[in-house]
Amino acid sequence: MTDDGAPATKTVSRDPAMIDTEDSLLNSKEVAEILDCSPDTVNELARKNVLPAFKKGRQWRFRKRDIASFKRQLRGTTAA
Repeated sequence: MTDDGAPATKTVSRDPAMIDTEDSLLNSKEVAEILDCSPDTVNELARKNVLPAFKKGRQWRFRKRDIASFKRQLRGTTAA
């Protein structure tokens, strides 16, 4: 607690160089470009739990590392 009775908050500063780019978030349009499909298709795949995603407000968000993994799996299934 601080002197004025408010709870103490701890500020953690992160070096931008240390943030993993694989952890960045993408929107439906960005994922659509990566997967070469429409944003509507991306949203439908997210809604059906085919594509790993979560909702932030009314919009779907995707972790870049999850999309990269999904694309690798997709490539593996189409190559067989």
